[in-house]
Amino acid sequence: MDHGNFFSCHLVYPFVFFFLVNVLITSSNAHNVSTEVPFRDDFPTDFIFGVSTSAYQNEGATKEGGRGTTIWDTFAKMSSGLISDHSTGDVAVDSYHRYKEDVKLIKEMGMDSYRFSIAWSRILPGGSLSKGVNKQGVDYYNNLINELLSHGIQPFVTLFHFDLPQSLENEYGGFLSPRIANDFKDYAEVCFKEFGDRVKHWITINEPWTFIYMGYGLGISPPGRCSNRHLCKYGNSGVEPYIVGHNLLLAHSAAVNLYKQKYQASQKGKIGITLNTDWMVPASTKKEDALATKRALDFALGWFLEPLVSGHYPQNMIEILKHRLPAFTYLQHLQIKGSFDFIGLNYYSTSCISNNPPTNATEMSYDTDPQAKKGNVRNGAVIGPTAITPWLNVYPPGIKEILLYIKEQYKSPVIYITENGYSTNGTEPIEDSVTDAKRVNYYIQHLYHLQQAIKEGVDVRGYFAWTLMDNYEFTSGYTVTFGLYHVDRKDGLKRYPKDSSRWFKNFLRSTNSVA
Repeated sequence: MDHGNFFSCHLVYPFVFFFLVNVLITSSNAHNVSTEVPFRDDFPTDFIFGVSTSAYQNEGATKEGGRGTTIWDTFAKMSSGLISDHSTGDVAVDSYHRYKEDVKLIKEMGMDSYRFSIAWSRILPGGSLSKGVNKQGVDYYNNLINELLSHGIQPFVTLFHFDLPQSLENEYGGFLSPRIANDFKDYAEVCFKEFGDRVKHWITINEPWTFIYMGYGLGISPPGRCSNRHLCKYGNSGVEPYIVGHNLLLAHSAAVNLYKQKYQASQKGKIGITLNTDWMVPASTKKEDALATKRALDFALGWFLEPLVSGHYPQNMIEILKHRLPAFTYLQHLQIKGSFDFIGLNYYSTSCISNNPPTNATEMSYDTDPQAKKGNVRNGAVIGPTAITPWLNVYPPGIKEILLYIKEQYKSPVIYITENGYSTNGTEPIEDSVTDAKRVNYYIQHLYHLQQAIKEGVDVRGYFAWTLMDNYEFTSGYTVTFGLYHVDRKDGLKRYPKDSSRWFKNFLRSTNSVA
């Protein structure tokens, strides 16, 4: 695709501009949307339904089984004031010891698949292959994978979900260094060798945008780097996010190309990456808000998806960032372009975007670079209700709209919805927690609009709910929950099914007699 700037290219590529404007004019507010309750057989027969989790949020046992220290272990203890309840993931929901019990919960719901992440430091405690492979860690994941398969559940494995080995952060700055690509490739190869005979879906990296923005833009997640010296001792929010993004893409593509060249033919699996973004709509009918919306999408989704599809960064980023945006060499361009079999998409929320020109050209940061402001009001009306987490605006048509955008803008890739879910208060008593009608309604509406996107030609192959149970929600600790099962932290972490888990169980057995 030719990368002229948006003011000129909207005449050559009219879809993007008019799509955004059409969204503004035709979409109704989320709480006024009428949807039908979906049925399982409204989706293709080979469509995968599953639940997602991650290692640090679920496993616990951070000092057991030969596991090495991660940047989240360090951050949660040293920066506990940034965690809502000053908690850590040391215990989480103890799935390290209770994985058999948890697999049964997945089976009872009738899910096809379980998306979990491998803790890099449980496989390579020192971060790099030269420091040795931890057999206990390999055994744990072999046992988990075998337990899943024995219950007819497909493992869907993420290699990196924010928990970088602390040793690599100490040694060379982690993802700030291009050295990370080789260490990540070596780690990935151990996983391919040990588990690839049974794992048929690999995700290299989960949510690079979240990892970068929270850790290097705002500094409120590990490694806690930013320009604000009241919060961060080190960092530069206008430079480091783009260096890290560049190295993440190099690490991802190194692992993918290794898999494709050495393992894919014999193991017959697929490999991709999971990206996340809000869907974004213009806050008004003004042209500048539509242009700001495209910039915001480029700085969130396009930042990673454009290089994966075309081998270069979005033109909006190139023009705004100039020398702050690393350039791909020709060989890197070839390595990154097309380095995926599928794209994972984590979708939760929609934001309304207004133009926000910079007021101080000397203050450069990822926050201000897109020259766009996020909100939840469009044409004077709130786009939808907000969950307990203020960033989650419930706008179910957004899942369809972002899928159609990706289809048209990025050459119709194969997509899996790898996360989608609704947040509630984690401090509620059990009787309130398990009665989660708002979460049930969220899933009903989003699955309906997902099914509509499939009808309109988007190649979506699966859907994973976030998350199996009330786990450690990073900076929110245990104060916010997304789980289909309640975890009683006052009674030995006992699991209780919520109405949402029962709804999925019924949904996955349902038949549309009219279809």
